[in-house]
Amino acid sequence: MAASEQWSERLSGCERAFGAPSAMPDRTPRHGISEVSATSGLSAHTLRWYERIGLLDPVDRSHAGQRRYSDADLARLAFLTKLRLTGMPVADMVRYVELVRDGDATRAERRQLLVDHRAEVRQRLADLHATLAVIDRKIDLYGEPPAAGTDGDDTTETTGHRPIEDRKSA
Repeated sequence: MAASEQWSERLSGCERAFGAPSAMPDRTPRHGISEVSATSGLSAHTLRWYERIGLLDPVDRSHAGQRRYSDADLARLAFLTKLRLTGMPVADMVRYVELVRDGDATRAERRQLLVDHRAEVRQRLADLHATLAVIDRKIDLYGEPPAAGTDGDDTTETTGHRPIEDRKSA
């Protein structure tokens, strides 16, 4: 048995549905809120809020009234979690889900919403890469022995400003 198959067998159904959603996820309600919370990293409060604001369809309930999530709910949560991780505002996420509910006629609008968001994410990534380069350079400076008569923290290369004699830079 391949290592990936062994790893997959150790995952619960909830972990499998959240971590690797299938193209046609099962809609059978089977996962409790505590299991979904533990798997997704979202609190039970957040899961209930997502349902209340319409990011999730109304979740099925057990005979005792407890929420039961399907693999389809987990697949949507996995995608929503990624959108939040990339900084998409909740209002845009709600708009996206509304468009999904409206069907195939909204495919172009959904695509455009994601294309616009991707451009924002790419810009933030570029900004982070530039910032990381500054941090890397600063780390390299700390690895070099300081020149005679300096404190070893020359900010002129990263900021364009000369260090002030009375104040050391970060």
